[in-house]
Amino acid sequence: MHSITTAQLAEASPANLIDVREPDEFASGHVPGARNIPLMAVPDHVDELRGLDDLHLICQAGVRSAKAAAFLEHQGLETTNVEGGTGAWIAEGRDVER
Repeated sequence: MHSITTAQLAEASPANLIDVREPDEFASGHVPGARNIPLMAVPDHVDELRGLDDLHLICQAGVRSAKAAAFLEHQGLETTNVEGGTGAWIAEGRDVER
């Protein structure tokens, strides 16, 4: 699994950023352009995610997204985990969508 920091995420502007937090967490503020697929629903979206390039995963602190990344890599998908997650993104004063 590849990993990047939130600063690297800000520079990279990945094509596909998946936020694996719960819907209420996502609604309270997320990285602009992120799409919400809660961790427990990731297995239901493997085929859909398989068709995406530049797949980055984020959560609140990096733990759930690392679990999702490990699962998806086991399914043959190449992923990048965002270390520090949305919490670090917000702490750095970056913009969020609600």
